[in-house]
Amino acid sequence: MTAPILVIDDDRDRAQALVDLISFFDVPRVIAAGVQDWRDALGGASPCAVVMAGAGLGESAPLRSALPEAALVAVGVAPIPAESDVVTLEWPVRLDALGTLIERVTGAGFGATQLEPGGAAFIGQSKASARIRDIISRVAPSAATVLVTGESGTGKEVVASEIHRQSDREGQFVAVNCGAIPDDLLESELFGHEKGAFTGATSARKGRFEQANGGTLFLDEIGDMPAAMQVKLLRVLQERVVERVGAVKSVPVDVRVIAATHRDLAEAIQNGRFREDLYYRLNVVEIDLPPLRERRDDVQPLLKEMVRRIEARHDTGVSFSDDALALLIDHDWPGNVRELANLVERLMVLKPHGRIAPEDLPQDISGIEPPEAPAPAATAAPVAIEMPEEGVDLKAHIAEVERRFIADALAQCDGVVAQAAKRLGMQRTTLVEKIKRYGLS
Repeated sequence: MTAPILVIDDDRDRAQALVDLISFFDVPRVIAAGVQDWRDALGGASPCAVVMAGAGLGESAPLRSALPEAALVAVGVAPIPAESDVVTLEWPVRLDALGTLIERVTGAGFGATQLEPGGAAFIGQSKASARIRDIISRVAPSAATVLVTGESGTGKEVVASEIHRQSDREGQFVAVNCGAIPDDLLESELFGHEKGAFTGATSARKGRFEQANGGTLFLDEIGDMPAAMQVKLLRVLQERVVERVGAVKSVPVDVRVIAATHRDLAEAIQNGRFREDLYYRLNVVEIDLPPLRERRDDVQPLLKEMVRRIEARHDTGVSFSDDALALLIDHDWPGNVRELANLVERLMVLKPHGRIAPEDLPQDISGIEPPEAPAPAATAAPVAIEMPEEGVDLKAHIAEVERRFIADALAQCDGVVAQAAKRLGMQRTTLVEKIKRYGLS
């Protein structure tokens, strides 16, 4: 059975909203519980992640003790120590940030991704993309260490995973973002730790190198790695052994390392922020990814592939008019492929099964000024209400009125929940909960 994601929050509305958002990404099992009953709700299951909000934010310490392998995620303002390994998300939660997190925690644990057979290829029909695919095919069968460079969002992890897919390595593909993990936790994350090695280490834990044994370890944002860790990484690359924190013996590992950075490592070496010997150890083969604005021929095939993948996960899809497509191709995409992917997902949420026209695109792409907000509608005159002599069940009466309004809004919007929510002036997730409560379809 797939490991579930646990949501802990005493606010039922917010908890249900989080469950709906997480379920949007096809997570097969999401458990919601309060602060007092989360242990019972798990029923012995081992979640891959725990999402805490509201009163649940105070549970980080007992959760880390009881579930040492689970990723802990705090939603909202979290009273959590800076040295903690808890990841924070803002509320309201952004879909792109939540999706990225879920993709990681449902793999080989937080901060790691296990690549499935036939994973994502490097998409594009430009000359630059063809050149990159050629390099990938040449370097994949070798054991050479690879350094992937390029701006943020250009697809460096996709290149790394494609190298692994085309190799003959039978182990996992494990990805770690070196810039997203606090400095004092990075050593334990990479090399693992023994029980009792530090406060909170209630059990022994394998590091990412051991998880990737026989496979590929992708070290993203290697330019953000602290100096002390650079020395230890260099030793591992030279000797092919790791030492868990608190251990007295070394563990041999057979791992191919692929590193990536958006930083200028040559400049970092001159400024003393990056070791020159480590740079040459990593940079056996370098693959430089051009930004999307320099390979505009890739925009259309990328759009097609992104829509196809979302359609495969959800019963929704969009198409693009010729004018909208021309605007997208002409856009400079400062966030590169990641920005394009976020836009596609947003459009498919806001206009499912629709055809995207220029006016549906953000203003910085379309150049179209948004329409002025309509003047607020006049307040409706109060309706005369008479109390029946026999009295009334006010709660049931209000619920019935609410049910009828929701049913009418769904009918007027052809069952499109997002449009009905807008018409009713409520959040989509709140409307989804009420639809379930009233048994509407």
